Amino acid sequence: MINDVKNLGDILKFLDYLTENSLKFDIKQSRSDSLMVTFTVILFRVEVDFFVDHIEYSYFIGDEWVKDDLRVLDHIIREDPSKLRELGILPQSIRLR
Repeated sequence: MINDVKNLGDILKFLDYLTENSLKFDIKQSRSDSLMVTFTVILFRVEVDFFVDHIEYSYFIGDEWVKDDLRVLDHIIREDPSKLRELGILPQSIRLR
């Protein structure tokens, strides 16, 4: 089914497929050349970009529990890698700014 997406009708079939599997989704246009469908399943957040001639997707694995430590939020916003590594949030292998 996924390999046969060629037009809006096929995208609508994909959305029906998500609905049939009881998945809630959002649609947005964050790029001028695609539509993005975002949905979440246990341990995964998935972003699917539909282009005129192909599909690309990204998935994000991890803890998406609700947090309330505003200091951590501040470090994330300021992209403070040393503090985020110290708190165990950012692996050493990921570089910021």
